[in-house]
Amino acid sequence: MQLYFSPGACSLASHITLRETGLPFDLRRTDTKTKKLEDGSDYYAVNSKGSVPALRLDNGQILTEGPVILQFLADQKPELHLAPKNGTLERYRLQEWLNYITSEIHKSFSPLFNPAATDDVKKYAVANIEKKFDWLDKQLAGKQFLTGDAFTIADAYLFVVVNWSNFVGIDLNRWPALRDYQARVAARPKVQEAMSAEGLLKKAA
Repeated sequence: MQLYFSPGACSLASHITLRETGLPFDLRRTDTKTKKLEDGSDYYAVNSKGSVPALRLDNGQILTEGPVILQFLADQKPELHLAPKNGTLERYRLQEWLNYITSEIHKSFSPLFNPAATDDVKKYAVANIEKKFDWLDKQLAGKQFLTGDAFTIADAYLFVVVNWSNFVGIDLNRWPALRDYQARVAARPKVQEAMSAEGLLKKAA
């Protein structure tokens, strides 16, 4: 498989999940501004939406949309329990989280990375994110991960999105449960591996 990614983007969740599964894969770095790959080829030829992640399967088919890719990868290694079994209520609870993260948190950050956004728009976006974090902090109180004591693909996704707070000046200390959750996920060896591979951490000497 080949994962098309941009460092630190939402594709990092798929990257983390690939490493958690132990499945073989290659990374294909993508410039989301120019829509070019490192060899200069057109990324639109891979994903006509122009966004990351995209996953090229061994049969040549391309999967897009982060929550879909995450579930596909988890289902390749069901024994790892990165996602509950399809058809169970627990799986729908996981999808509930994935949908909330993608629609309510992920997209709320978009104006903060848009150079055309006005200060008023960005101020509104931050206030909106803070409300989401207020709610998240309550949900995480007394829990190790989103669905309980086990790490799932929803945690990989939430970690990546919340990590963007570091780049837009949102201090997580206001939300202790969320802050501690971030640190817990960040400490996972495969998370460290993925972030290091994307140049997001200093490599050990």
